Amino acid sequence: ILSQIDQAGAIACRACGVARVVTVSMKEVVFREPVYVGDVVSFYAEVVKVGRTSMTITVEVYAERHPSNPLVVKVTEAQLTYVAVDADGSKREVPPEQ
Repeated sequence: ILSQIDQAGAIACRACGVARVVTVSMKEVVFREPVYVGDVVSFYAEVVKVGRTSMTITVEVYAERHPSNPLVVKVTEAQLTYVAVDADGSKREVPPEQ
């Protein structure tokens, strides 16, 4: 789940015009509900803040269980910070909003 949260957040950075990022931090992650085999897990990411070189993204994770009687529960959420990097791995500025 942690790896998928990181990937969902990195994909959300594309909305800021940034394709290459590195993860700087992942704030507290509390698993509110377990994820069971057979659950369909969905990740929803939102850009919260854009700085000069960094982006803060919130990712919420939901699990849909019981296919015959669907129930969707929020299993966890996290806030991540990414830094934009160039092809050499050096920091770069996030492009201005267009």
